[in-house]
Amino acid sequence: MRGFITRFALVFSVVALAGQVPATARDAEPAGTRWSFAIHGGAGTISREDMTPEEDAAHRAALQAALDAGSKVLDEGGTAMDAVEAAILLLEDEPRFNAGRGAVYTWEGSHELDASIMDGATRDAGAVAGVTNIRNPILLARKVMTDSPHVMLAGKGAEDFAVEQGIEIVPPSYFDTERRREALERMKARQLSSLDVDLKFGTVGAVALDTAGNMAAGTSTGGMTGKRWGRVGDAPIIGAGTFADNRSCAVSATGWGEYFIRVGVAHEICARLRLQGYGAGPVPHTSSEDGEVMVAVALPLVSEVAQKIADEVMADVKQLGGDGGIILLTPEGHALFSFNTAGMYRGRATSDGVNEVAIYGND
Repeated sequence: MRGFITRFALVFSVVALAGQVPATARDAEPAGTRWSFAIHGGAGTISREDMTPEEDAAHRAALQAALDAGSKVLDEGGTAMDAVEAAILLLEDEPRFNAGRGAVYTWEGSHELDASIMDGATRDAGAVAGVTNIRNPILLARKVMTDSPHVMLAGKGAEDFAVEQGIEIVPPSYFDTERRREALERMKARQLSSLDVDLKFGTVGAVALDTAGNMAAGTSTGGMTGKRWGRVGDAPIIGAGTFADNRSCAVSATGWGEYFIRVGVAHEICARLRLQGYGAGPVPHTSSEDGEVMVAVALPLVSEVAQKIADEVMADVKQLGGDGGIILLTPEGHALFSFNTAGMYRGRATSDGVNEVAIYGND
């Protein structure tokens, strides 16, 4: 009887941890045996009806190329930081997305670019805001992290730093595209809001888990069409548009930046995960005094809890009046998405063989 009571108490105590520390067969695999990767190219009013077959195929090809670039880095044993950078570089050079080459126009007809990157192992971070002549802002954001004592640089100061660091400078006209110019002209002629013109947020981002168990996140954007007065959104703000912490998760966001800043979306998701104990590893086996091993059963999956938390935070954004989406990685390698819009350009790949891109909400 005493042994039964002891065993019952042990099972009860382990199951009581179910709301704090998850355990699944997948989570129990040793570190260094897997990698995981996810990207996004913006969220918004994206429907099949509004997309021609050619546009659909072109967007999917661009997403796949970025997904493959980051996956290759990870598959060859590279770092999460390098994988994030590799993918975002391609997305910044692709004019279909609102980052780098495809950046939207400000009210004055120029381009102001923002980017950030964060290392989940050290929580080092770098960001730039309002730069006008940097071909790949994500490279400059990483340089701010590694070669300056700061986290964020803005405007001309960031551009001066770029010159010192040998970052490629381009003329502002490099970012000009006819599609973005037409959007600005339509906005002014019809007195539309940025949301009415853009329909979607083309911000790009990536999150990665490497085989060493380290995570990283990065985000890059051109902002919102017709923005004025040096407006800065969430993309370059650590904790709003980008956050990575090996103890909890890595997140990159895209959406109406003012609301993502107010909610602190990226950090909020990771903080909720960490405070619940997720990402801390599997529940250890508990042994009774007579040698029997008691194992917790029916514990909630990490992926289910992470998805629930992400959805709750995005619902908070929606309740305030904002929209958009996020990509999320857990330390266990779960690659997840959450968005409160009709669609989001997105993709994910893992060392288990997952490799997929999607656009619409029902993909």
